[in-house]
Amino acid sequence: MRVAVLGCGYVGLELGRQLAESGHDVVGVRRSDEGLAAIEEAGFEAVRADVTDAESLAVVPDVDWLVFAASSGGRGADAARRVYVDGLRTALEHFAARDDAPERLVYTSSTGVYGDHDGGFVDESTPLDPTTEKTRVLAEAERVAREVAAGHGIDGTVARFAGLYGPERYRLDRYLDGPVTEGYLNMVHRDDAAGAVAYLLEADLARDEVVLVADDEPADKWTFADWLAEQCERPEPPKRTKEERLTDGNLSEAARRRILTSKRCSNDYLHELGYSLRYPTYREGYRAAIEAYLSGE
Repeated sequence: MRVAVLGCGYVGLELGRQLAESGHDVVGVRRSDEGLAAIEEAGFEAVRADVTDAESLAVVPDVDWLVFAASSGGRGADAARRVYVDGLRTALEHFAARDDAPERLVYTSSTGVYGDHDGGFVDESTPLDPTTEKTRVLAEAERVAREVAAGHGIDGTVARFAGLYGPERYRLDRYLDGPVTEGYLNMVHRDDAAGAVAYLLEADLARDEVVLVADDEPADKWTFADWLAEQCERPEPPKRTKEERLTDGNLSEAARRRILTSKRCSNDYLHELGYSLRYPTYREGYRAAIEAYLSGE
């Protein structure tokens, strides 16, 4: 199939590699020279375009599958809205107007849209209750990905990612040095985030659905940090409760809300669809990082 990955960054590069290895014709779309070079290094076609600029998208060839994996660069809610909501809408309108329009869209979202569930489990049926302006933007983008896409004759799928980790994003020092604030970690390795999207496309599953993409074991942060310290032959890091963390006078309101937001993500539906995780838990997923740390790399 012909595939365009719009905003071909951390997950998009791995997705492009996997799809290209499976014989698909993949185009990665980025705005920057650095981004285009990374796509070429990954081994598939790179095209310069901006999802917020309909005219620039004209250089992207016709495709069967469209993956929207753009990032707002970690900036605030306004930047997120410009990319995730306005950019997604612009891309949908542009590609839907073509004579050879895509039949499928996958939009990569975040489990931040759930809000606080006091440590309880959430899944695809759980009502959304985002707690920050940025996560409210993400929830709105999910609606665009399904309802607006459907209005244009494109079947939209939302892949709702847990916290991404993997090469260049292990953040070992954060947990080895501490202090570690109590709570849960919902994670998915980059290769599984990309692998799940590739699987949903290739197996033709979850059209007009949401799929929560997380690993098998929501991790208690203190348990994870102690395990990581043991594996890296380091002493257990210092710990702090949420109440202790909230006494920090430099906390932003958004950071405060994140600390108070607690949930555990269920991947039962992903398993029901037949996807097999390469890294079922953090124990498998962090092995490469631990070995590199112990060898001094």
